[in-house]
Amino acid sequence: MSGHSHWATIRRKKGAADAKRGQVFTRLAREIVLAARDGGGDPSSNVRLQLAIDRARAQNMPKENIERAIKRGTGENKEGGALEQVYYEGYAPHGVALMIETVTDNRNRAVADIRHALSRGGGSMADAGSVSWQFNRIAGFTFPLGSRDADEIFELAVEAGADDVTFDNGEVEIIAPVEAFHSISQRLHAAGITPEEAGLRMAPTNEIELGEAETLQVLKLVETLEELDDVQNVYHNLKVSDAIWAQLEEA
Repeated sequence: MSGHSHWATIRRKKGAADAKRGQVFTRLAREIVLAARDGGGDPSSNVRLQLAIDRARAQNMPKENIERAIKRGTGENKEGGALEQVYYEGYAPHGVALMIETVTDNRNRAVADIRHALSRGGGSMADAGSVSWQFNRIAGFTFPLGSRDADEIFELAVEAGADDVTFDNGEVEIIAPVEAFHSISQRLHAAGITPEEAGLRMAPTNEIELGEAETLQVLKLVETLEELDDVQNVYHNLKVSDAIWAQLEEA
């Protein structure tokens, strides 16, 4: 399983989502807004919106919150400023590359918060383009295997265009080209599967490995960045060993 998905899975299992329910709802609402803005407010013809709604429902997000986010995305509701998706590039300690995805109505606030967090955590901002070349854009899906047949899931994903399907500790991760996002989303939805993570994300072309103390230092900074109000996701090129993942799960 990729580092991004493994990290997200650990945080879910440790109850971080429940402890920060308001923040989770905010991020889910932003996903719905962007999906509705880019593809319209009808989930039957907008797979990205349907997935965002499914994920919101899985987190028990109130119906009125979902409807309000859709209307904001389509322009029916003018509440709040216009949201935009912006990527910032930076470095964590020890040269680890960072791609920081934000969805914000205030770029100045977002970049100021990110710069402050990086500085406190021993990292730094980077010029546009100096980090992004180390990442590829992919489609990714993660969900529990449960009682489903692994062979059937593998066949479903590959037929829909997936490049890779991995099974790790009861979790399934599907990696695919960006252009296969729609077909895989449809196949999963038809199979009654609601991914816990689904979307386009950044995957490093090469990873670097550090010692235990250095790895934990970088992951602490990643967590700090992810807790910022405007940050949706943080992608990095740090390779984390199974031993450290196990340590984090037990912490």
